[in-house]
Amino acid sequence: MSEIKNDLPGDSVSESDILNQRLSKYNALKEREINVYPNRFIREFTVTEILSLFESSEDPQKKVTAAGRVMSKRPMGKAGFINIQDFSGQIQVYSNNTLLNDDDYFVFSQIDIGDIVGIGGETFKTKTGESSIRVDKLTMLSKNLFPLPISKEKDGIRFDEFADVEQRYRRRYLDLAVNPEVKNTFIIRSKIVSHIRNFLVAKGFFEVETPMMHSIASGAAARPFKTHHNTLDMDLFLRIAPELHLKRLITGGFEKVFELNRNFRNEGISIKHNPEFTMMEIYQAYADYEDMMNLTEELIADTARVVLNSDQLIYGETTISLKPPWPRKPYFEIILEKTGLDFKPFLKSEHPSFEEAKKMAQSAGVGTKDLHTFWEVVDAVFSDKVEASLIQPVFITDFPRAMSPLAKSKPENNLLVERFEPYINGWEIGNAFTELNDPFDQKERFLQQMQMKKEGQAEVIEMDEDFIDVLKVGMPPTGGLGIGIDRLVMLMTNSPSIKDVILFPLLKKKEL
Repeated sequence: MSEIKNDLPGDSVSESDILNQRLSKYNALKEREINVYPNRFIREFTVTEILSLFESSEDPQKKVTAAGRVMSKRPMGKAGFINIQDFSGQIQVYSNNTLLNDDDYFVFSQIDIGDIVGIGGETFKTKTGESSIRVDKLTMLSKNLFPLPISKEKDGIRFDEFADVEQRYRRRYLDLAVNPEVKNTFIIRSKIVSHIRNFLVAKGFFEVETPMMHSIASGAAARPFKTHHNTLDMDLFLRIAPELHLKRLITGGFEKVFELNRNFRNEGISIKHNPEFTMMEIYQAYADYEDMMNLTEELIADTARVVLNSDQLIYGETTISLKPPWPRKPYFEIILEKTGLDFKPFLKSEHPSFEEAKKMAQSAGVGTKDLHTFWEVVDAVFSDKVEASLIQPVFITDFPRAMSPLAKSKPENNLLVERFEPYINGWEIGNAFTELNDPFDQKERFLQQMQMKKEGQAEVIEMDEDFIDVLKVGMPPTGGLGIGIDRLVMLMTNSPSIKDVILFPLLKKKEL
């Protein structure tokens, strides 16, 4: 069996040379009338199941059939070893020209790294004690014509695996094929989502689905993606938040609902932002933001215990304890604590001084050039000078009413609302309110948002007259909560970028 170097484009062997070599093998198999893409192969064992046989016996001799992608090969004259990998793991395979019939041995001689093969044989241990399969049947299931991104291989050990991060995102299928730790990240993501769903169902929440195309881009302050429905001849917006539809369900009589949903926001891309992202939103009748705080810390800590087997997580070099209770820190107090800037006196006025706020922000080194309102300035101070210091879990509470048009005011101060954001590792991972259910107050808040838009604030919550009518029907006192699933997965998998936890993140179109 001849060895073909599995080089990447740009190495000493060109990509076209490698493709030609593989096409030559493909043609040789076809000329021998060997089907290299058969319809079916009956697999009786996964790799993990085969390896478990060795746990119950020192040297089991059991007939097995398995299948997987060839990850390495070590030819030795008319014999050789290959390693195959399926979703569950990797195992070594041995065969030679006496074990295999002529056609199967020919397949064996034409194998490349990346081929998918089916095998049949008997388990055994090599002289060095490695669990292996002695193969007497070999079937080509899918010929690899484009080499896997493995630039070097020696003695079955791979080096320099797919180091180009952007290419890993663009060709996630290759990333998953050669990087087991990447696959594990998405296994953990699936477990996190499944546990959240099970946790909420066990708490009596009912899972629902709401529209992803809206006639009004409302429910959050964000720039939408716009589309057009041809038959109805109307413009629509991809969902920026499911909030207003979920509250319609609370009004209709569902008392505990949740949705694990995809949202779309036509905004910047960063290590924490992707235009398409996953949120969990829940709404509970006869609850408030205190109930949502209790639920948040219980849900996240329980998810970590179940998925990670710990109520602590490691992010970078930092150990983060998720064990409840988490501290509560009012918004203006944490700004004062971290910066020395006291914006609280401004809360006595319905129209606080924008110019005074700018001077205060600039004294702390916060830029104000593109800001248009007092509340934008305060939020810029919080974002620039406070957020990064919130490493251990904390609830930031009692936000300004002007920044929270869907939240209910605090009884003792009408300019503050019953709202919190949970922070971990300096990241906002959620948002929650005691939901505003007064239709007259809600309409006034929407109008205030429209005025802020006129003053130059780009991201506001749009007026939704139909939602005002919903509240006129009567929505019970309600607590609402949204948690960003992608950021939560980043934390629990120690991932540096949101692109690492989204299977197919949005990327700029590659120049040809």
